[in-house]
Amino acid sequence: MRKRGRRYREGQEKIEPGKFYSPYEAVKLVKEFAASGFDETFDVAIRLGVDPRRADQMVRGTMILPSGTGKEMTVAVFAVGEKATEAEEAGADYVGGEDLVEKVKEGWTDFDTAIATPDVMSLVGRLGKTLGPRGLMPNPKSGTVTFDIERAVRDAKGGKIEYRVDKQANVHLVLGKVSFEVEELLENYQAVLEELLRARPAAAKGRFLESITFSGTMSPAVPVDTSVTRDLIPEGVAT
Repeated sequence: MRKRGRRYREGQEKIEPGKFYSPYEAVKLVKEFAASGFDETFDVAIRLGVDPRRADQMVRGTMILPSGTGKEMTVAVFAVGEKATEAEEAGADYVGGEDLVEKVKEGWTDFDTAIATPDVMSLVGRLGKTLGPRGLMPNPKSGTVTFDIERAVRDAKGGKIEYRVDKQANVHLVLGKVSFEVEELLENYQAVLEELLRARPAAAKGRFLESITFSGTMSPAVPVDTSVTRDLIPEGVAT
């Protein structure tokens, strides 16, 4: 078992056993715990009341965080001709057709998001073993296989994220950086809640939001009250 650092242990001692914190309190705690020499990522883990083994209870999709992720996203676009030019003008970091496919085939994956036009997917399809395990394979369902290249690049650069429930029925998402203002983190959290509730499968019965925790890269997880889904900043509280 990995030994935790002093600051992690001190943070854990401040979490009251059995208490579920309001989203506002939880954000404040995680920000208090974070004192590393770098700007930690602020994460949320949500356990859903679904059975991911059943196709009719799969929860997945994409969304844009209103306050962004705090990360500069590197975008690679597989396209040729006018669409390649469109991708470059939209701000894509890497653009190419067969040449880019060959580069990735050789093991290069120095990008966060891959986008492709439908007409080059026969080429990109060869990269399944390389891009698939890394979650980088372009997919029509996530909007990364499209002729609307300008919009796809803009969304990717602007904080668009993909979510998918795992085998344990958990959804893990980045809400931003611990340096974000409290309002920004809560705004992103509100957007996540609304998206997941919108994506709730009709086959899912009973309680949907089973458990929620907030944490920083180096901080302990803070249990969040699942019943608080609106009015996340208490009235009259200055952040």
